[in-house]
Parts: sequence; structure tokens; C-alpha cells
Amino acid sequence: MTPTVLIPVLGDQLTLTLPSLRAVDPASARVLMMEVGEEADYVAHHRKKIAFLFSAMRHHARALESAGWTVDYVRLEDPDNSGTFTGELKRAVDRHSPDRVRVTEPGEWRVLEAMKTWQEQFGIPVEICPDDRFLCSHEAFAQWAQGRKQLRMEYFYRDMRRKTGLLMDGDEPVGGQWNFDADNRKPAKGDLFMPSPRQVEPDETTRAVLDLVAARFPDRFGDLEPFRFAVTQKDAKAARTHFIKTALPGFGDYQDAMLRGERFLYHSVLALYLNAGLLDPLETCRAVESAYRDGHAPLNAAEGFIRQIIGWREYVRGIYWLKMPDYAQENFLSAERDLPEFYWSANTKMACVRDAVEQTRAEAYAHHIQRLMVTGNFALLSGVEPKQIHEWYLAVYADAYEWVELPNTLGMSQFADGGLLGSKPYAASGNYINKMSDYCSDCHYDVTDKTGENACPFNPLYWDFLLRNRDVLAKNPRLAQPYRTWERMKPATRAAYRTAARRTLDRLDRGAL
Repeated sequence: MTPTVLIPVLGDQLTLTLPSLRAVDPASARVLMMEVGEEADYVAHHRKKIAFLFSAMRHHARALESAGWTVDYVRLEDPDNSGTFTGELKRAVDRHSPDRVRVTEPGEWRVLEAMKTWQEQFGIPVEICPDDRFLCSHEAFAQWAQGRKQLRMEYFYRDMRRKTGLLMDGDEPVGGQWNFDADNRKPAKGDLFMPSPRQVEPDETTRAVLDLVAARFPDRFGDLEPFRFAVTQKDAKAARTHFIKTALPGFGDYQDAMLRGERFLYHSVLALYLNAGLLDPLETCRAVESAYRDGHAPLNAAEGFIRQIIGWREYVRGIYWLKMPDYAQENFLSAERDLPEFYWSANTKMACVRDAVEQTRAEAYAHHIQRLMVTGNFALLSGVEPKQIHEWYLAVYADAYEWVELPNTLGMSQFADGGLLGSKPYAASGNYINKMSDYCSDCHYDVTDKTGENACPFNPLYWDFLLRNRDVLAKNPRLAQPYRTWERMKPATRAAYRTAARRTLDRLDRGAL
């Protein structure tokens, strides 16, 4: 039977209830799924990330078939594969002669722009359905943002709590306050019980994908094995259950902590499943809320997790679609330094950066404080061009898609949007890393040395960052205290910091840091 509707399903749309599938008779439709080289190559994606997505896509195609859909699946190794979404849609239209195309809007602006050309190119109607897997539509976010001089996640988050009813007692937040972040900053100790994310052994399909990625991308950044990600909805849900049972109770207290040898601590490692469509965000938040209400997890843990999903995740998506495409070019601080080579090689004497990069290479994962306060903080302090650090984050993490990663990087991490997303730059000296981790205990550099030959690079670079950007940052009320502290320093101390910063940046430029 010739299908009347062709339904493309992308690699981050692995949901059986996808909007484009609703109200369509599977007997009159053909689902198109595509592994395309352009998506694997537009940044140098981590090999484990590519393997996760291709394996999850192949498993999802089988789930669709079990649900009654006919799936036209184009593999990467297909000799006729055009390598692009548009090229594969053209081939599918030629094969199936559908009357129309129905697709769920993509997560990335550049893909949506390509979709908007399909109707004219192929001469058939193309319906782009809003992606209601998210809790806040583009229109609702734009309405919320309208007229506000500053956009702040905290106020958006409160509205989302009211909308969803999560952790609410009537009109008031459970526990009498909205945010328990102040309770979530305990440094972890090595003698704590450390849970591990649920691991899944690769099946035959995943093994074939691993072989494909190894052959196709032999020199690409990232270890392929061991590969333990879930690639089906069933296993993703099992990973969620495992997190709630074993790690959620400690997640709140230790979500900002870092320990060498403990790559996951109490983190869920569920973002890649949420962002690919294998887990539903609201369902996940309700499961976490239930754990709190059943007495299994404390309030600060449940609230901290839910805030990341209905707060930050929805907030950064709203900003992405509100401000693209110009947002990707933002560079408020005029940072121009090239991304250091050690972001790929881990060849640096800074223990915290080295450990974060080595973990990223092995796992395609690092938790949010490693990203924000180690690799992101160093890029900010040293003046790396925001686009370059953005593309690195997009490439190396399995949960990274441009809609979520770009605002987090340019806005929160690099302050490249001038304060649209966050109220201040997340700049810190080595003291913060020392407080929240054990990285500094045997680092080549001395975190207590502020300006000497062996000073922790974060220490002089912190002050250098503030001085370089004084013209645009001095009026920020959240930076008033650091600037006052600088003015109170003795001239000799200020001169020593300036000298140490020049020495540190010279070592960086010579590849000797």
C-alpha cells in the first residue's frame, strides 16, 4: 500500500507518543529514520555519543514496528545514503510518493531552517508539529519573557512549579521555600557510599553499531568501550528507577562535589535519555516527587533534581528559541583565545582539568560542576572564544544538543550573552575547586599559592579576568565585592597578581600549562 503520509523521526525523537505520530493511521503512513553523516560530523562528536544515538535509533525502529508502524530505516553504511536529512527525505519521497510529510519540530535551529524548505523543494505539504514533550512552548516562554528587563531562571522555575503542581502544597511550595540550593553544596568524602548508574551490556544491535563507529571514526575523540548506556526505553526507565533507589537520597547534599575516581557520585546520568526521548521529563519528575513524599529522599534532593528538569532544562530551551540564530554569535566579553589543546588531549598539569577531560574522553559524561567550574571556569578566566568552547561541549557529551548546550555554555558558563541568562559570570579561583573536590591535594600546582611560580593557574587568572573585563563588569552588583577587594590590595600584591597572570597565560600559549 502506498503511504499517504511520510513521518521523519530524528535521533532525539525516540518517543512512541511523538506529536507527529498522533492521529495518524499507521496503515497509511511510513516512518523514515536516518543515520546521516552530516549530523555525526558537523562537530566532532564523541564516538560513544554517536554509538549511543545510532543504537538507540535502531532499537527504536523495532519498537515502532512492534507498535504497528512501517519503518524505512536508512543506515549510515548504506551506499546510497546522501548524508543529509534533506537528501534522505528526497530519496524517501521518490521511493514512496507520499501525499504529505508530517514531522515533529527538531531541537536545533539549523535543522528547522532546513525543514522549512521541504515543502517548496518537494512540492507536497509539510506539517511541522510543535514538540509538546517539553513543558513550556515557545509561545509561552516568549510571553513570560516579554517586558522583562532581565530573565531569571528562579522566577520561571516558580511558574513551572505552579503549572505542574510538582512539590506544591496548594499554592505554596512544599517546605515553605522554592529553592534548597544552599543545602546542596557539601563536599564529598572518599569514605561515603558511592552508588553507580545502572549499566547495560551491549546486545547484538549495539555491538554492530560499535563496530561501525570504530571503523567509520577511528581517530575521533572518545573511548567507545566499555559501552554501558541504555539504548531502549525499557532500560532507560530501569536506569531511572535505579537512580531513585540508590542515589537520589544523596543527590542534593553532594550534587556540587567532585572526587577523583568517582565519576558519577550521586548524579543520575539520565540527561542523555531525556534529551533523546527515551524518558519523559514530567514522568521522571513525578517519580522523584513520589520518592520524596514516600519518605525515601529528602526534600533538598528532590527539589534540586526537579529544578534541573523543569527549571534549567526548560529555561535554556526557551532562551535558545527566543534568541536564535544571533545568540550563537554572542561574545559580550570579546574573548578571542583559541581553545587549548589539552581540552582534547588532557595533557595539562592542572589536576582538575586533566581529570575532567580524561573522564569526558572515557564516559562522554561529566557532571554540571565539572563542566561549569572546571573546564568552563578555566575557559572563561583565560578568555577562550565562546564559540570554540561551545563546540567542544556540543561534541564531547552524550547529552549535548545545541538547544540545551549553547545557552548553558554561552550564557551561564561564559557570560557571552552579557547577563541575559545568568546574573553574573561563574568565575572562581582555585579555592572553590579545593573546597568542593580533592583535586588539589596532589596537583602539580599549589592552590594556596596565589602569585608564585607554582601558583594554581586559577588564582591569578581570576583577578586577571576581572581586570580585563572591568569596563563591562564593574557595574554588576554581584561583582562589587571582588572589585572592592582588589582596590584594598597593596600595590605590590596587585602587581604580583598581574605578573603571575602574564606568566600563566604565556605558559598556556606555549602549551606548557
